[in-house]
Amino acid sequence: MTPEELEAALNLKPSDDIPPAARRALTRIGVLDEGEGGLPYWHLGRQDPVLVRTALAANRGRLVSRWGHILLRRALASRLDAPAGMDPAEFAALRAGLLVRMGEGEAARALVQDIDTANFGPLLTSAALDSYVATGDFTGICPAVQLQGAGSRDKPWQVLGAICDAFAGEGSRGLASLDRLTYYGAMPRVDMLLAQKYAGAAGKGRRAVTIEWNEVKDMTPWRYAMTTAIGLQPPAELLRQAGDGYAFMAATAPALGLEARASAADRAAASGILSSAALVDLYAQIYDNGDASSEAGRRAARLRDAYAAATASERVAAITALWADEADPALRFGRQVLTAYAAARVPAAASLADEAAPLIAAMLAAGLDRNAVRWTGVVPVGSEAWALLALGTAEAGAVSGGAVDDFHAQDNSAELRKSRFLVAGLAGLGRLPLSTAQDLAGKYGFVLDRPSRWTRAIDRAAEYRNTTLVALLAGLGMQGTGWERMTARNLYHIVAALNRVGLTAEARMIAAEAVARA
Repeated sequence: MTPEELEAALNLKPSDDIPPAARRALTRIGVLDEGEGGLPYWHLGRQDPVLVRTALAANRGRLVSRWGHILLRRALASRLDAPAGMDPAEFAALRAGLLVRMGEGEAARALVQDIDTANFGPLLTSAALDSYVATGDFTGICPAVQLQGAGSRDKPWQVLGAICDAFAGEGSRGLASLDRLTYYGAMPRVDMLLAQKYAGAAGKGRRAVTIEWNEVKDMTPWRYAMTTAIGLQPPAELLRQAGDGYAFMAATAPALGLEARASAADRAAASGILSSAALVDLYAQIYDNGDASSEAGRRAARLRDAYAAATASERVAAITALWADEADPALRFGRQVLTAYAAARVPAAASLADEAAPLIAAMLAAGLDRNAVRWTGVVPVGSEAWALLALGTAEAGAVSGGAVDDFHAQDNSAELRKSRFLVAGLAGLGRLPLSTAQDLAGKYGFVLDRPSRWTRAIDRAAEYRNTTLVALLAGLGMQGTGWERMTARNLYHIVAALNRVGLTAEARMIAAEAVARA
């Protein structure tokens, strides 16, 4: 009698093979406890599930702010109770789905792994599959395939089932199933060839498989993850036409080489996926092991000069050279993240004041506000460096309208966006009286505050000190591919709400980032 027949004869449910003491409750689901920096688990328990569902499902995952991304990831990964009336599995699925859209496949996979597979529903099973695909882990999903996808007529599930058979020691059976599914066109031919090559790596059932890209017109997450998992590189032309999501996958893909990861790391860092320390570690490995004549090798050598050059001016020259390599504003900001700790080592000197603003922006990109504050008193009032310090440092106090006018007089950003964000950020932090901020907004030609359903929701959440809901709604309000998609009104409400619920450090970093990147 097979295990399946035995289970049917005993009328066992999938969870019955798990001892009661080992089963995990569907409460406080997540990987980041409050004592580890997570948000309070009870904050969503009494919230309207429709509002929470909308905040998660309506967020497409691309945020204009690096610090907004970091905050939203922290909220989604926290151990949280589901809102009353919402299925905990659905709540976990919505969180995991948003993490995948953000490019945070590892965090999404860790979240779904916090739930017993027997408790997966269709929505969570789909989110789990997306998270495993995003990390190139096609065998990690096997328990869900066996429990939730067994007998499914959905062709991708059948393909996964065959792969899982191969890695469970049934290589011949798995490859035979893939041959049959290929014959019937279960998935596009290239996907089936990739699946055969992946499954063929298990056991004695190996076979020669040639991947044919000639007829392939686009890239998909499955296709990209499967290609990198078997140690190949997708065609460069397909990747050029694909979105940033593939760069996010590449930046953290363990199967890719250092050079390939480095080419994607800047964009991942600018978005908030990689930290400054992670970037430095990556380039340190390239410096030790890579080709000094390669593009990544040259950047690694220049980064070493940014830390170890003999004089401050030489270190600044190396830092600015790394920034100048990229014309794309997002990639340039990624280089600022890379050089954050090198910038923190530069002495605050009047002779370097011309480079103070980007150096301070680099420090604040990694949260090094205590290093940035050393420039206070060195840079002139009304300069961009002054504005970043006024927003980003804890020591900064109240700001006068005259100082903001001085900044506005020198502002050459598109639509005076830096001035608008400065007024909004200072008002949200309480460093500029709201009446003064509104007067300045009228003078500069924009509206600081105009009620909407979103502003009322985030203001009310802040009024009740609901940190978790404020973080989710802030993420909803920061969607976009660039800071030109952000309004001063939204920035004001986000900064004010975060400041009110105690996330003042995050509020300062987001406000300063807005001015630096506008």
